[in-house]
Amino acid sequence: MARSRVRFNPFQQGFTDDPYPHYAAMREADPVHRSPLQFWMLFGHPEVTRFLRDPSLSADDMNARPTRLSKIIDRAAPEGESRQHKAMFNRDPPDHTRLRRLVTKAFTLRVVEGLRPLISDLIDGYLDDMDSSRPVDLIGEFAMPLPFAVISSMLGVPEDVGRGLRDWSGLIVRSLEPLVNPDLIVATAEAGGQMYDGIRDVITWKREHPADDLLTALIRAEDDGEALTDDELVEQVLMLYVGGHETTVNLIGNGTLALLRQPDQLALLMAHPDLLGNAIEELLRYDSPIQMTRRVTLREIEVGGKVIEPGAFVSLGLGSANRDPSVWGPTADLLDITRPRIGQHLSFGGGIHFCLGAALARIEADEAFSGLFRRFPRLELAGDPVWNGRINLRGLDRLPIDLEPRQPGARPAAPR
Repeated sequence: MARSRVRFNPFQQGFTDDPYPHYAAMREADPVHRSPLQFWMLFGHPEVTRFLRDPSLSADDMNARPTRLSKIIDRAAPEGESRQHKAMFNRDPPDHTRLRRLVTKAFTLRVVEGLRPLISDLIDGYLDDMDSSRPVDLIGEFAMPLPFAVISSMLGVPEDVGRGLRDWSGLIVRSLEPLVNPDLIVATAEAGGQMYDGIRDVITWKREHPADDLLTALIRAEDDGEALTDDELVEQVLMLYVGGHETTVNLIGNGTLALLRQPDQLALLMAHPDLLGNAIEELLRYDSPIQMTRRVTLREIEVGGKVIEPGAFVSLGLGSANRDPSVWGPTADLLDITRPRIGQHLSFGGGIHFCLGAALARIEADEAFSGLFRRFPRLELAGDPVWNGRINLRGLDRLPIDLEPRQPGARPAAPR
């Protein structure tokens, strides 16, 4: 295919099941690509890393000039549902600096590590409830409920309220996709308004019923006399739900599928459980839970021999960068849980917007994989997985597995 005719088309059949061949073609033919929808895309690891770390770029979509895609969304969104988001990943310094400093005071590494017993207990409960006499859906029965329960427990959100937030969050997260369906645009906007109101009610209740939880700590967080406003509190809680739920679902689901499809790697992990930390980083690289993030140019920037204009929306291909042979060599498309220099993956972003929840995601994955494979060391695929059809938060809707197959293979039992 001629270079000038190459187009990034995530809507083509089969893309969401396996986008990586398409990414490879784009890296080879047009790694700095201008979409017909009037935004730019970067596919190579060096270019994506550069944009993630460049402090002169903006994370605020309000600084981007309208594109064909943004105009479609604006026309479909219900009147009055547009919001100027104050979550950290949408803000630039000095606002971002102040918000991250305040949230970090409450969301410390000690707090996150202290959640490990809770996470372990939740995992044991989900595994106890699984019926090993029949195929189970690992997504619906394990990967999906786990991170939402962790976030709600961490924040101190009552269980009955959490169920409503989960439904709204499941719709809002679709706004992170390149939406072209007007009905879905309307539904996500309306869910956003409902979730804002629901979280605001929870915050009001929490002010009257403080406890030893993250939401109370966020309410009380103060730095040089500054605290989070009510609107900012709502945004940060929404960020934890929307940003921390389906990403972890994808890490657990996609990671389990990758290991089951490559049993030599799973056998190696079972025989050497000390490799789990490196294995989680490799699973993050191999099939990134978030395929793309974005930046907005505030000035003219030359990259890859092309000039990107000011006010351009630039999509950064994390999933593509994580498979770039210029970094990972000829085995970039293979899963290797012993891979060296694995810390160069970009699944948590980079620069000042490096994912604040990275440590929590790693702990959840560590407990989930160790608990699952220790409890069911012979589990196998029980049918074809079903992908969720998403372009950005690409993951599984269903992952059927046999926990205790009747004719187990020669896979070694996990050490206890």
